[in-house]
Amino acid sequence: MARHIVATVDEIAPGQRRVVSVNGREIGIFNVDGEYFAVGNRCPHEGASLCKGRVVGLVEASEPGAYQYSRRGELIRCPWHGWEFDLRTGKSWCEPDRTKVRSYELKVEPGGALVEGELRAETFPVSIEKQYIVVEV
Repeated sequence: MARHIVATVDEIAPGQRRVVSVNGREIGIFNVDGEYFAVGNRCPHEGASLCKGRVVGLVEASEPGAYQYSRRGELIRCPWHGWEFDLRTGKSWCEPDRTKVRSYELKVEPGGALVEGELRAETFPVSIEKQYIVVEV
């Protein structure tokens, strides 16, 4: 992998992002409370500009009406269909092949028992070198 300087740390404040082009690929650089992450700017579902989506946290429920909000700013929501991807891993929390209107067997499990989806956004290693943000592609 070649290394590419894409920005300085001053150019992307906490909670902000910047889309850069590296070797013809659009890559979103995200600052999540001082940690930087890079994901491909293409939703694996239908190709939307993923990095234009809203940055959100994780909402989980242990029972109906009891919600916990965590991991603020660590998920990106596709602007087209709302699929969410973890900025740390690129993994989706959706399983679109199972989205159907039909009845299923029901059981109650804690929110932590949910399984991550198989779709994954492309991610790239990011490092900081003397105030420069460097992405490896």
